[in-house]
Amino acid sequence: MTISSCTLGPTVSAQRTNDSLHITVGGSWSLNGMVPEEELARARKMAQDEGIRRLVLDTKDLGSWDGLLLGFVTDIEKPARRRKIEIEENLPESLRKLLRLAFAVESREGSEKAKKQEGFLAWLGGSAIAIPKQMHNFLVFLGDIAFSVCRLVRGKAAMRRQDLVDALFECSLRSFGIVAITNLLFGLILAFVGAVQLSNFGAQIYVAGLVGIGMLRVMGAVMVGIVMSGRIGASYAALIGTMQVNEEVDALETMGISPTDFLVLPRMLALVIMVPLLTIFADLMGMVGGFLVGITILDLSPLQYIQSTISMVQFKHGIAGLVYATVYGIVIAVFGCYHGMQCKRSAQGVGQATTTAVVHSLVGIIVTTAIITVIFNAISF
Repeated sequence: MTISSCTLGPTVSAQRTNDSLHITVGGSWSLNGMVPEEELARARKMAQDEGIRRLVLDTKDLGSWDGLLLGFVTDIEKPARRRKIEIEENLPESLRKLLRLAFAVESREGSEKAKKQEGFLAWLGGSAIAIPKQMHNFLVFLGDIAFSVCRLVRGKAAMRRQDLVDALFECSLRSFGIVAITNLLFGLILAFVGAVQLSNFGAQIYVAGLVGIGMLRVMGAVMVGIVMSGRIGASYAALIGTMQVNEEVDALETMGISPTDFLVLPRMLALVIMVPLLTIFADLMGMVGGFLVGITILDLSPLQYIQSTISMVQFKHGIAGLVYATVYGIVIAVFGCYHGMQCKRSAQGVGQATTTAVVHSLVGIIVTTAIITVIFNAISF
């Protein structure tokens, strides 16, 4: 089979003999000139035939050429090199040098879309094989944080105070609105759910204790943790991931500055400080939501509701909630910064790091909640 194009611009002739394919190019190849797209596409398709065992590239009356010819020859040779078949190049030396340079370095991961979809079993096996390496990287990251904290205690950490102030502002004032709304509504929901059952026994007054204990002990901290995972954890992953793509993290290491000190430490301290404070605010908003249900739906007087809350809620419930909140702050900061530091150097990698950081933060909150709850129950706290 032979195909050819006879134009004033680029010409291409492809001839197949048994398992050999002979492609001849000629004419003037210019990105700004006439391009025989149909003939070029047919030649590329013939080169991808699995039956081809030998490929010959030749030139005939080749005039001036630019990146158009280089791109065409690269597309022709790529499937042949992938199948490791014999390739004979009768091309200008300058073009051959550019081809060697083009195939000298493998494509960076994420720079082009995968043409073959990975099967489920292959994905499952690859994920299982990657677990030990991921665990190693995570433990190394935790070790870096521990050393960074030690340097901070000794006053030798490369952390700027302004970065800590900016992180505190990001975690506090800009988060008050969403924390207030979500916890006010959650307090309303919790009061409604409790009232449905307690009203059957004439025990509406216990709604005050239900909302107060539930919010103070765990639910206020959980709601703040969920909000901060989606808002702050994702922000940390995206910010540090973008710095990885732009090689700013490498620049810090080149200058002898620890990225953990400079990027991770101020953000982790900000969350450890602000999540417990936001939890106190969230607890108050949740109890306000229960208060509104109590005085409007359950026909309780404001004084009666407040007195019931004070008598049923103990100080230790608030302490337990602060313990949960502190752990949540550490979990969100660690996962957000870790996935930012491990981000692949592509635009797609930043999106994956952000999504993974939020998912792992939420899972971490659930797991740590279960562990701390078991410990509190074991010590009757």
